Amino acid sequence: MNSPEPHFFATALITWYTQHKRPLPWRETNNPYAIWLSEVILQQTRVNQGLPYYQTFVSKYPTITSLANASEDEVLRDWQGLGYYSRARNMHHTAKFIAAERNGNFPTTYNELVKLKGIGPYTAAAIASFAFKEPVAVLDGNVFRVLARVYGLSDDIASPAGKKVFQLLADSLISRTEPDTYNQAIMEFGAIQCTPNMPDCLFCPLQQTCFAFLNGLVAALPHKSKVKASRERYFHYLVLQYEDQYYLRKRTQTDIWQGLYDFYLQETDNPDLPTDILMLELQLLTAAETKPVIKEVSKIYKHVLTHQKVYAKFYLIQLQTRLRNEITESTGLSLFSVSEIEQLPKAIMIDRYLKATVF
Repeated sequence: MNSPEPHFFATALITWYTQHKRPLPWRETNNPYAIWLSEVILQQTRVNQGLPYYQTFVSKYPTITSLANASEDEVLRDWQGLGYYSRARNMHHTAKFIAAERNGNFPTTYNELVKLKGIGPYTAAAIASFAFKEPVAVLDGNVFRVLARVYGLSDDIASPAGKKVFQLLADSLISRTEPDTYNQAIMEFGAIQCTPNMPDCLFCPLQQTCFAFLNGLVAALPHKSKVKASRERYFHYLVLQYEDQYYLRKRTQTDIWQGLYDFYLQETDNPDLPTDILMLELQLLTAAETKPVIKEVSKIYKHVLTHQKVYAKFYLIQLQTRLRNEITESTGLSLFSVSEIEQLPKAIMIDRYLKATVF
């Protein structure tokens, strides 16, 4: 049997969706701000993990103006644990732009939305269709998978040419009368029916028109070229404690965890920080007559990012005196109490260490 006609495909998905959709709060609104929040949070994040963050943000920042008026530190602290922090920084930037330049009014078309920082083609299509019923097709991992299997597309979904093929097909299939429901339906179908592993083909409404099912290619599609190997990095954190306070600094460089707080860092090419280098660093930092005391060396903490694996070790060091002003100015380090540290935005690895040893 041939691949399904557009009308049959859209109708089958929408019918399935009305019977199987999960009750999620962002599906109960056409408010573009709330929809935008949910889409940004759900990028690279599972629904069950993202839902509490969504509820926090809509409660704490009920309007785009309230989000715009918050400090970046506050927004990043509320984002803590979700990872991919550039999402939060871009979201905050765009909120400030809309609040200041558009009087808090969201753009209403795909072409306007896609120009905003942090809003790419997928997010623009989601907002435009869900909030304003514009017939623009979303294209995410779930949609790639459904289209590749049902229509037998072997194009590489990681390549620009492959994405173009899928986008053209997606645009041809979207319901012109119910674009919002259709887009929700195809993503939900990919999330809970046509899953990456062990899809429920037995009870699939598209089974007899699905190229992959009929040709034994379900496990082979979609095709995606291999990602580059992960880079391994070794972080050695000097946790400088003075009395009951700790020195931290804000990461300002363009790297992972930009805008978050961590301790003084030495990065090496291997898991070990030689003792002589450690002592030299401490001597340069403190220049104190009384040597600082290394109280404790932590276990190795591991954190896996998309293209990086970070291994961190923490050296808790008791200082006898405060760091000199020229040192704090050159390193960006500042003293914080435990209660202040709890309110700072931190990478989840830093938070795990603090909860194990300080909080």
